[in-house]
Amino acid sequence: MTRQNIAAEQEVAERSKAGGRTRMTRALALILVLLVWFGLAAVGGPLVGRLSEVQKNDNASFLPKSAESTEVGKLAAKFSSANTLPYFVVVERQSGLKTSDAGAVKDFITGIPSLPFDIKGYSLGTYLAAPPTAAIPSQDGKALLVPVLLNSKKASETIGTSSPLFEGAKALRASATRTLTRSGLVVYVTGPGGVLADFVTAFGGIDGILLFVALGVVFFILLVVYRSPILPITVLFTATFGLAIAAMVIYPLAKNDIIGLNGQSQGILSILVVGAATDYSLLLVSRYREELHEHPSKWVAMRVAWRAAVEPIAASAATVILGLLCLLLSQLGSTRGLGPIGALGIAGALVASLTFLPAVLLLFGRRIFWPIVPRVDHVHAEDSVGRRGLWGRVAGIVGRHPRRTWVLALVALLACAAFAPTLKAGGVTQSQLFLNKVESVTGQEVLARHFPAGSGSPVQIIAAQAKAEQALTAVKSVGGVASAFMGQTPGVPPKVVDGNVLIQATLTPAADSPAAEGVVERLRDRLDQVGPDVLVGGSTAINLDVRQASERDLRVIIPAILAVVFLVLMLLLRALVAPLVLVVANVISFAATLGVAAVVFNHVFGFPGSDPATPLYAFVFLVALGIDYSIFLMTRVREEARERGTRPGILVGLAVTGGVITSAGIVLAATFSALSVIPILFLVQIAFIVAFGVLLDTLVVRSLLVPAFAHDIGARIWWPSRLGQQSSPLEDVEQSTSP
Repeated sequence: MTRQNIAAEQEVAERSKAGGRTRMTRALALILVLLVWFGLAAVGGPLVGRLSEVQKNDNASFLPKSAESTEVGKLAAKFSSANTLPYFVVVERQSGLKTSDAGAVKDFITGIPSLPFDIKGYSLGTYLAAPPTAAIPSQDGKALLVPVLLNSKKASETIGTSSPLFEGAKALRASATRTLTRSGLVVYVTGPGGVLADFVTAFGGIDGILLFVALGVVFFILLVVYRSPILPITVLFTATFGLAIAAMVIYPLAKNDIIGLNGQSQGILSILVVGAATDYSLLLVSRYREELHEHPSKWVAMRVAWRAAVEPIAASAATVILGLLCLLLSQLGSTRGLGPIGALGIAGALVASLTFLPAVLLLFGRRIFWPIVPRVDHVHAEDSVGRRGLWGRVAGIVGRHPRRTWVLALVALLACAAFAPTLKAGGVTQSQLFLNKVESVTGQEVLARHFPAGSGSPVQIIAAQAKAEQALTAVKSVGGVASAFMGQTPGVPPKVVDGNVLIQATLTPAADSPAAEGVVERLRDRLDQVGPDVLVGGSTAINLDVRQASERDLRVIIPAILAVVFLVLMLLLRALVAPLVLVVANVISFAATLGVAAVVFNHVFGFPGSDPATPLYAFVFLVALGIDYSIFLMTRVREEARERGTRPGILVGLAVTGGVITSAGIVLAATFSALSVIPILFLVQIAFIVAFGVLLDTLVVRSLLVPAFAHDIGARIWWPSRLGQQSSPLEDVEQSTSP
């Protein structure tokens, strides 16, 4: 053997040994990444289920400190030893109360402090501000009202996985069934405490049912998309792991009151993470499969795919995160809390999609796509433009008739947007928030039949002692006020605290209705004439201040989100025209979605109205999430435009990304639709608006409007970047032969 042959054999052996070391290093890195992720999931997974322990669901805790009702709440607390949250137990006999009923109700009242909870060792008496003493008879002689006052601070505590508020309502209902209903009396537990207890019941499905439904829907869609049994499971693990690491951060922050978490934001968190993680996974998996047709090595294919996908995925996540963080500008704690909660959820989805998912894909290699395993055949999706495949044909239509396509799409969107002003977002009563029949809602209706509808939830007015009589006279002169008195009990001299007197007024309309809010507005206007230091608060005033804060948030946050989205797109696409086109297109899409929602809510579902925060939440999700699909499209178009020119690059980008982006849109729409399993008006409306809006963005804006308009104006879409100053030979031919 010659010296040259020996050297060659040694070189081959060294390369083989180096290759073995590389394979060993890669394998160890994969195992390490997966072990870290399984460890994080073991810690964060249980915290997802415990997020309900650190929720706060009352309006007052979310109001800004500057709100008039917040200030009244602090001052009114000085007139009693504790802030209270009332249940109203309404006892009714439609034929008229009997003499024996008074005694039965008295026995029921006597037993209230000792009522046991289902949780051993706890009873209702521990959480009462004061034991109830007597029932209030109605003027028609058909009903009795028993106010049961909870200590609001104690009622907000957690008992295991339950709450005193929920357990107290359940104990009262069980006791009434045992002692009163057998004699023919009908009993309802309602009032603010009863309504909140029913909210707890409604949101009880968030931890399990909502997540299960969302994951089930996503699994089915991914099974259809991938036609592989392994890939959907991998993507779902990615989503749940992203949710787990988000919960690791959110739980301690909410527990220590650094951020505010309520039932709505917890439900939205689950949907956001599952939807975003699935979208990001779809984009990466699609690009990985594309590269496996080009490269025999799964490592090389993943490296190319990851580098190509990381920019649009990161830009998409950054857009959503920054858009959600704009909610920190909100005056409402509930809306402000959703900002960091949602942002942390998206961050979790991003990290899981770019680290855990690639590790699993590399672990399984090509076999993860079984039974349709991609081979090295150099088949390119762009070869289908104008010829085969749905998105190839769509790209062909856009290329042949760009102006006609975008004009027709724009006209259709504007026609839908014309109905947006008919969306009734002025607010609804608490009873109208439930889409199913609950006892607290029925009880409110019974209460309104026999008592002034505002009974038990009085408007609270704080006035200086010197102006108290004048203020009381002014209050009684306002239409919609059924009665008013100074102090805490009628006929008892009022207590003076720090020179102030408390005035309480019972309203004729229900305390949680828009009509009652109108009475509070008139009271404030009338009392301003008595003195600017006369303040109006109470539960109705809280609802009014929440609505006004929501309307202010809409005016402030929407421009902030648009500015943030535009800046992110400008940095990503290195252009001014393209970002402007994308933002304007998504705003038009949002308006069209609201228009369709208004028609459906008003004339199909017959909803009574919408929460004032509904348009803001819808805007955040639709613009921040809807822009994702335009980002996925235009980053690929920009990549192709460098090699082919802008117009061919647009058609190739549309053909290549059409399937995956449409799948991502369907998944996100289906995921948000899972919110409709919770029978709360706000969440069902958000579910419809976001699901429909995402599909509109996916199928019309991203597929027709944006690519057709960009194709029509050509390279000017990239102005002022250099890409906007060059054209391909194919474009030169098109321009020279165009009429």
